[in-house]
Amino acid sequence: MSRFLEDAGRIFEAAESVSASGQVVSDVTILVGAEGGVHLLADSDWPLDRLLAERGAWTAYRVSERAGQVKLEGRAGARACLLQAETPQSIARRLLNSIPAPHPAGT
Repeated sequence: MSRFLEDAGRIFEAAESVSASGQVVSDVTILVGAEGGVHLLADSDWPLDRLLAERGAWTAYRVSERAGQVKLEGRAGARACLLQAETPQSIARRLLNSIPAPHPAGT
């Protein structure tokens, strides 16, 4: 597996751990430069390919949590990845809503 995908997996696992602990995953974009320097950008909505070009980075990852989903987008040149998972809170809410209401006795 490539370094790009390994790093994406590690970052995604960290985001899932934050969500599983009941905390909100912060929107963050991680840029990795050619020499390995790392820059973090909070709440950036720029497309990853534009950020790569503008900042001269080799790799970009964006982590977010919305609508019950933890999501990681990654970009490295022509390569891209998307990892997403439903949050534990969202799964619990969906399961609890699917349980039929008990019927009163004798009906």
